[in-house]
Amino acid sequence: MVRTILLLLAVGAALFHLFSAGVSPFTALVQRPIHLAFMATLGFLGVGARARASERWWKILLDGLLIAAVLASTLYLVSEHEALVRRAGTPTVLDLVGGLLALLVVLELARRTTGWGLVVVAALALIYAVTGPYLPGFLAHRGYGFTRLMEHLYLSTEGIWGVPLGVSADFVYLFVLFGALLDMGGGGGLLIGLADRATGRTRGGPAKTAALASALMGSLSGSAVANVVTTGTFTIPLMRRSGFKPFFAGAIEAAASTGGQLMPPVMGAGAFILATWTNIPYPQVAMAAIVPALLYYVALLMAIHFRAGRMGLVGGASQNREPVLSRLHLLLPLGFIVLLLAMGRSPMRAAFWGVVSALGVSFLTRETRPSFKRMEKALLAAGAGAVQVAAACAAAGVVVGVASLTGIGLRMSELIITLSQGNLFLALLLTALGSIVLGMGLPTTAAYVVLAALGAPALIQLGVPLLAAHLFIFYFGCISNVTPPVSLAAYAASGIAGSPPLRTAWTAMVLASAGFLVPFMFVYGPPLLLMGSIGEIVLVVGTAVAGVTALAASTMGYLRGNLAIWERIFLGMGAVALIFPDLASDGFGLLVLLFILFRTTPRNQRIEKTFEDQA
Repeated sequence: MVRTILLLLAVGAALFHLFSAGVSPFTALVQRPIHLAFMATLGFLGVGARARASERWWKILLDGLLIAAVLASTLYLVSEHEALVRRAGTPTVLDLVGGLLALLVVLELARRTTGWGLVVVAALALIYAVTGPYLPGFLAHRGYGFTRLMEHLYLSTEGIWGVPLGVSADFVYLFVLFGALLDMGGGGGLLIGLADRATGRTRGGPAKTAALASALMGSLSGSAVANVVTTGTFTIPLMRRSGFKPFFAGAIEAAASTGGQLMPPVMGAGAFILATWTNIPYPQVAMAAIVPALLYYVALLMAIHFRAGRMGLVGGASQNREPVLSRLHLLLPLGFIVLLLAMGRSPMRAAFWGVVSALGVSFLTRETRPSFKRMEKALLAAGAGAVQVAAACAAAGVVVGVASLTGIGLRMSELIITLSQGNLFLALLLTALGSIVLGMGLPTTAAYVVLAALGAPALIQLGVPLLAAHLFIFYFGCISNVTPPVSLAAYAASGIAGSPPLRTAWTAMVLASAGFLVPFMFVYGPPLLLMGSIGEIVLVVGTAVAGVTALAASTMGYLRGNLAIWERIFLGMGAVALIFPDLASDGFGLLVLLFILFRTTPRNQRIEKTFEDQA
């Protein structure tokens, strides 16, 4: 019975989003509540949320009450959305009851899908809205009562139904569905097979295959944890068989999967919110993100290469047996989406045609043709991925709504500028630290939304271009997936690898260290975001590649041979110097890299333990 209900809900969600994207769009206060109704109902039935520990009657009753609450609060808003305009400023008792139910449902859904972190942040925001008159200094404000809060958060598009949930409703669900349909026909195996054909026979080939496959899969799924469990079940055992220790294999998969959120053409859900928030067309955001994403993966691939060299591994025969030629037609929908985005079509329309074409091409061969079970699995997988995004977006909307109501965003910007004393580098460090701390407890999407409201204005005020400021925050929100002590992607990988979670997380952070460096690079060197002349772009990209290569060699302790401690430190200093687009600093960094390169010659060296080898 439950399985039938879940399938009907999954089919209904798919048809609703396809209709609104490709046939007739709805207004915000219709589209977004119905989207949340579908996602929350699926979530409270166990799709994309933590499974119930038991089937006790009172827990089943609680789930039923929560489903009734979400249906009542969302359908009431849909039925009353026109009347709300006429009585703006004078909410009725039913309006307030609906708002309270929606708020409770959103917080509980966020708790079940993302944990307590986002719930605590949202609760603190609500407390801040109420206690404003009693707070000291720059935190003080006039304070807002229950009625004003519900009116702002529930009866407008400034809170729960704001930009984050709008992006989830308009096209994130469709892109998640697109990825699920591709994977249904064997798209995941195709991407792994293509990556293996490119790197499988090189030194450390299986690990490089994992990195490339995760980049390709992550650009479609937009979720680091989902990426780990999708590709990691195949790539981690391959890496272990090729000689990598379990913790290192898990760390490679975690770092590679995290970077998938940064890789165009699809990226993570936060990138769509970024485009909508900043009013910058998504194709322009994706184009700007290409070079930084490639730098991240260049650094990761070089780190794998240097690590394999230190271990004495050599290239060999590929262990991958995934068919490629018979599935190549599955790439056509992805190319279709890229073409539509390049032509200036909206992400919603591109996602719609991507889903339609993905379903169409899956029928071209017997191998990829969907069966009923495959289709059911794909629809439920799409629901699971979209539930988590919708929950994060709705709860983050509460925080953003409070920020816009109280003006705390402007005050936080003033605080950042005051603490940094107007120094851009210090302001970037403070913002990066805030992004990492928030990102460790929140999903990437929620972390970006909160910091975009609180931190981005300060960077823009200090002269950072709008796109660079928001991408800076987005990067650090993503990289928090491998930043201890809360490293969700690394913990998921450690479960597959059978390795200690914290050790895997620390190693993943080292492998992903370019992710901490690249954002500073494109803030100080906008040509990395393809802003500038061809000559400027080539020069800055060239020094950036040298910088991330030096960083990889420094962290792995190997270039053309094993590196001494002082050489690693010196090389790390050179990598940092290459952050700044200045001839003097770039010259110093390149000289350091060349000095260490020519000083270390290929030779048989005793394989020493590095810090990441220690227990």
